[in-house]
Amino acid sequence: MSQVYAGLMSGTSLDGVDGVLVDFSSERLRVLGHVSAALPDALKRELLQLNTPGANELHRAALAANALVRVYADVMAQLLSTCHLEASEVRAIGAHGQTVRHRPQSFDATGYTIQLNQPALLAEWTGMDVVADFRSRDVAAGGQGAPLVPPFHQAFFGHLGGLSGVLNIGGISNITVLNRAAPDHAIGFDCGPGNALIDAWCQAHTGAAYDDAGRWAAGGGIHAGLLQSLLDEPFFTQSPPKSTGRDLFNGPWLQAKLAGYSGVPAQDVQATLTELTARSCAASVQQFAPGCERLIVCGGGALNTHLMQRLQALLPGCTVASSQDHGLPPLQVEATAFAWLAQQCVERKTASLKSVTGARGARILGAIYPA
Repeated sequence: MSQVYAGLMSGTSLDGVDGVLVDFSSERLRVLGHVSAALPDALKRELLQLNTPGANELHRAALAANALVRVYADVMAQLLSTCHLEASEVRAIGAHGQTVRHRPQSFDATGYTIQLNQPALLAEWTGMDVVADFRSRDVAAGGQGAPLVPPFHQAFFGHLGGLSGVLNIGGISNITVLNRAAPDHAIGFDCGPGNALIDAWCQAHTGAAYDDAGRWAAGGGIHAGLLQSLLDEPFFTQSPPKSTGRDLFNGPWLQAKLAGYSGVPAQDVQATLTELTARSCAASVQQFAPGCERLIVCGGGALNTHLMQRLQALLPGCTVASSQDHGLPPLQVEATAFAWLAQQCVERKTASLKSVTGARGARILGAIYPA
């Protein structure tokens, strides 16, 4: 039976959908193809708005999910064409959906997590099995339901010697700490904002969707007072397991922090927001991976040269490098992780770590929608 799986990822950065086809038939996985597609502007705006309460949001969320799945289906069609494969040759698609609420352990001790998705519609349109809803089982077991990728990081990067960190910088940043001497004790958690605030501020003040290579931030100055105000957010001092999202790190949060700093130039705010991401990520390494030999960075943040340079400056004893240098391009890591999560679900294997999410134990993650 085929061991080719697809992974689809649209993260909190909302910069688009990444899709991969991955062959797991050998000991070392092989990415057969990668396709990226931008989200339509109207859908991106709607998804951003749905991160906060609003009028008629159930109706709007359902239609946004349908629209997102149209992009997913288009990405799958491009992948099949690029790789010269038929739908029947793909065992399943791992489709995470778009997280719009993430409040584990809140309100009633269980809380909830919501990803907009229409896996039944995706199965209908593609003719392939779809695996979705990866977070909710872990939340039901008392866990954070996030981050989801550390078990995959362990599977792909765990062979490296010594102590390593895998830092994913998407809209939100998360880290996995891997110790080859103690492979059963990997930890992972969300560090704080990744690109979400950086991108939003850049777009609002320059019109560009993101700060290309961090050049705009690099030309600004870090405002010490504003930076400290941002770092005073209690989330940063919480002990893991912990996770976060746009529920916390969003436009209103930033505007509240900026209230006392109205005279700070926009470019200096950009530099300060970039430093916030660098400092919060570096602090996570320093506190929970002291002596870390290498930090492998993936996600869109790995393409931000200025951010990468700041991470290296803050972690002088650690080699900071893109995941590209370790066999997997940064924009393929998370999508590949969801292909791997789909495989784990189909094969009824657990794909969570108690040491990461704080759940009562490892669980099989995902729900299968047959073609």
